[in-house]
Amino acid sequence: MARQVAWARHALLDLEAIAEYIAEDSPEAAARFARQAIDAAASLRDFADRGRYVPELAPLKVRELIIGSYRLIYRVQDNAVAIAGLIHGARDLAALWEREGRKSER
Repeated sequence: MARQVAWARHALLDLEAIAEYIAEDSPEAAARFARQAIDAAASLRDFADRGRYVPELAPLKVRELIIGSYRLIYRVQDNAVAIAGLIHGARDLAALWEREGRKSER
C-alpha cells in the first residue's frame, strides 16, 4: 500500500542544517546527502515498516532508517508516513526531542 510521505517542519530544518554543515567542506557531498535522505524518505511510501523501532522513544511506535551517521525518524500512520526528524546518531535523541518540544511529533 502506497502511503503519502510528509516532512514535519523540524525534520525539514534538520535536513537543511545538516546539508549546510556538510556544504562547508563539500557542496557536492551535501547535495548527495540531501538526495539520499529525500530518497530514503520517499521509499517509505511502499516500505514504511522496514525501519526498526526507536528504543529511546519507546513505548511509542516511532521508527528509524539509518542514512550514513544520521537517523531518519518517522511514524507510520494508516495512509501516511510522517518524517519527524533527521538526527545525528551520536546525539541523545530522547533529550533532544524533549528540549526542542518535539513531544507532539512523537
